[in-house]
Amino acid sequence: MASPEPQSDAPSEAPSEAQAARPDAPRPGLWALWREDLRSHRGEWSRPGFLSLAVYRFGVWRMGVKPKVLRAPLSLIYRFFFVRCRNVYGIELPYSAAVGRGVVIEHQGGIVVHGNTVIGDRCILRQGCTLGIRRLDQLDDAPVLEDGVALGAGCVVLGKVTLGTGCSVGANAVVLKDVPAGAVAVGIPAKVLGTP
Repeated sequence: MASPEPQSDAPSEAPSEAQAARPDAPRPGLWALWREDLRSHRGEWSRPGFLSLAVYRFGVWRMGVKPKVLRAPLSLIYRFFFVRCRNVYGIELPYSAAVGRGVVIEHQGGIVVHGNTVIGDRCILRQGCTLGIRRLDQLDDAPVLEDGVALGAGCVVLGKVTLGTGCSVGANAVVLKDVPAGAVAVGIPAKVLGTP
């Protein structure tokens, strides 16, 4: 069963490396993304991280449903489960964020993702992570996580910063500046320990 894909006016998942190389390639449907997310979470469908990603993917998918009269009941369903994930699991992942494939939300609790954040493929978010804005007069300046970024428990990434491919952010670090690919950032404010 083919599922409708998001239209150009709707937010969509971050393109994978293969899609970036071939932008005309078809995007995976909702069921395919759910299966990938389930595999990324070791097949445990009851994990809060998987359930939050499933709700996020549904939210993105429903934006591609035309006409809007058909989208309205889907939006109610999305809103119900979004609020449930936020209030019960403590994971706030709005459909307007761009989330890549193979993302893992390791543990529940206190995870907040700004609606303009971009999360690449194969990233890992642990409990207590905040990806948000730095100043109230710059509401669109959200973080960009490239592929393979690992965020430690309780880390905070604020403002329009880019975390390079394969970098790691230590537990409780506060990132206010770009982190190069493959580097490790720790501390408050975060300092880069080394680059490859």
